[in-house]
Amino acid sequence: MEAATEDSLETAFDGASKIQERLQKRHQTRIEDVERRKEAKESQSVAEEKGDYFSSTFNAERAAIEELLSGCSGADRAVLTQTLEEATAKILQLQKFLNDSVLFLKQYDLRRAQAALQKLQTSLAETREEALPKKKFAFRARAKATDKASAPASDTPPPDTGTPAEPGSTTVDGAAASEQCSFSNMDNVHLIKTAEEIQKRDVLLSHLTNCKVRLLGSPSTLHLKHIDTCEILCGPVTSSVFIDHCRNSTLAIPCQQLRTHNTTDTQVYLHVTSRAIIEDCQGVSFAPFTWSYPHPGGGLHFVWPGQEPKQLEPGG
Repeated sequence: MEAATEDSLETAFDGASKIQERLQKRHQTRIEDVERRKEAKESQSVAEEKGDYFSSTFNAERAAIEELLSGCSGADRAVLTQTLEEATAKILQLQKFLNDSVLFLKQYDLRRAQAALQKLQTSLAETREEALPKKKFAFRARAKATDKASAPASDTPPPDTGTPAEPGSTTVDGAAASEQCSFSNMDNVHLIKTAEEIQKRDVLLSHLTNCKVRLLGSPSTLHLKHIDTCEILCGPVTSSVFIDHCRNSTLAIPCQQLRTHNTTDTQVYLHVTSRAIIEDCQGVSFAPFTWSYPHPGGGLHFVWPGQEPKQLEPGG
């Protein structure tokens, strides 16, 4: 009888212990749930504070940039250039600020900020284009209007041997006649321009077939258009080289920037200090530029863009 009573008491004690354990677990769960809600609320509050700070700062910076751009109208070139540089720097800083804030921004706020930033970049580009327009490529006028009236009609324009255009004629990239030269509409000839002829001038080579061209100097820009089965070797171009509709040719060019369009089956020996843009091309291959040419004073010129040609003594 006593043994049965002891078993009953032990069973009751175990049941009470289990109940107490379940109550403690439930209580702990409630405490943890309260803590999680508190943390979530605090986190949300922090995120909202960060979002408010981002919005106010972003909008203030955007308004400052818009005010800068609106002040470009009527400004002289020096002030305009400085203002555009300042606006560019501010837009880059605003982009970094947005990138650093992505983690806590809501998707809606993020999309709005990205759209506003894109609008600023577009406005900057339009302001720059309007106030500081890029020079546009155009062919020179090949003859005066009076010459056109007296000359017989022909579908093939006369060869251009690089003689400077007369005053008032259209030139490459809008350059003055004294600052540009060209070879155009020639077949099966060997063409050379000396350093004195092309130094710091814009050079146009167009509608050449089966020609060998040597440009022994440093042009400002170089335009190659409608080149077929030619070999063109050029000294350091101080800015950009533009290639369009070139085929079956070999080119050796050092420059700051290269833009190539509609070109096929062409080998390019290149040294570029900025970037090369290749679009709508097929069968175009590239290799390092290595070309030196004789210097009138003896030795060789070994040329790289952005530097004066180096004179090397024979055997050096």
